[in-house]
Amino acid sequence: MSEKISIENLEAIRKRARCLLTEEQLEKGLDRIAVDISRDLASKNPILMCVMNGGLITSGKLATRLHFPLQIDYLHATRYRDKTKGAGLQWRAYPSTNLEGRVVLLLDDIFDEGSTLKKVIEYCRQQGASEVLSAVLLDKKHSRKVTGVSVDFIGFEVEDNYLYGYGMDYKGYLRNVNGVYAVDDSDL
Repeated sequence: MSEKISIENLEAIRKRARCLLTEEQLEKGLDRIAVDISRDLASKNPILMCVMNGGLITSGKLATRLHFPLQIDYLHATRYRDKTKGAGLQWRAYPSTNLEGRVVLLLDDIFDEGSTLKKVIEYCRQQGASEVLSAVLLDKKHSRKVTGVSVDFIGFEVEDNYLYGYGMDYKGYLRNVNGVYAVDDSDL
């Protein structure tokens, strides 16, 4: 359940935040990812799998840049549940498309520690996917990554801050902000 935050508090949080990437920069990054995905997957009839909720904006914006046959589905697996700290993985929705023998491209907002991505990849493989790839808008640089997982298509590498905007939230809010912002430490 989302914590209710007043409009005034959200505005104060936004004023203290620091812009890391503008909408224009993010759109250029999505263009680059789309070129790479098209090069590698245009002939593979992939399933684009949006990892909700964070992957919603990245998925929508990438899908319109991919001009080849594909299917779109989603899954909802979360560790944050509208908080600023992760917990155990909770599955809220599984894909409805049969993954048996298919190439799956997981689309998400950020590659942080990789715990969620690792479990989602394992799930897709258990469902019989022939290949599971991943694309993220952001790759957070730090030494806390889980072993055995990497991302195939990355828009940008970013510093290790709590971020919001372009799909990433602050306590369930601010996913819709046109840019990526680092939350001030006083707001964590």
